[in-house]
Amino acid sequence: MSLYYPDPELGRFENSVSRLFDDFFRDFTDVKRSGNVQRNNRGLRIPPLDVHEGDKEFVVNAELPGVTKEQINLDVRDGALYISGETKQDEKYKEGNTHIQERRYGAFSRTISLPRNVKTEGICAKFENGILEVKIPKDDKPSGMKIDIK
Repeated sequence: MSLYYPDPELGRFENSVSRLFDDFFRDFTDVKRSGNVQRNNRGLRIPPLDVHEGDKEFVVNAELPGVTKEQINLDVRDGALYISGETKQDEKYKEGNTHIQERRYGAFSRTISLPRNVKTEGICAKFENGILEVKIPKDDKPSGMKIDIK
C-alpha cells in the first residue's frame, strides 16, 4: 500500500529515513536467533549480535564462545564493520572416535553497515568471556555542507 503525501518533499524525506534505518539494521533482520547455528549463503557461521545506540556511541556485542582474541579479525572499510575468524578442532581429538560433537568449528563472519555519523578512527574493541565488544563513537559534526553556487 502506498501513502499519498500532499507535499512530495515529505514523502522523499520519509523514504530517505526509512532507507537509512533499513540499511543499518539489514544484517540484524537477516538472521533470527534460534537453537541452530546460523550460516550465511557461503556456509560461514554468523555470530549472534546485540547492537545498542547511546547518546555518544554505538556498542556492538558479538557472541564468540570458544574463540580466542587471536582468532578474530576486526576491520572497518567501505562504511561497514567486518567481524571474521576461524576456529579449529583440538588436535588431541584427531585419534579415536568422537561420539557426540555439538560444538562448531570453521570460519565465521559478520558484516554490519555503519551509519554515516560515526568516527571510524575512534573505534575500540575488547574481548572477554567469549563476548567481543566494539564501541563505535558518534561524530558530533553534522554531515554535509552548504555549497555556494557561482
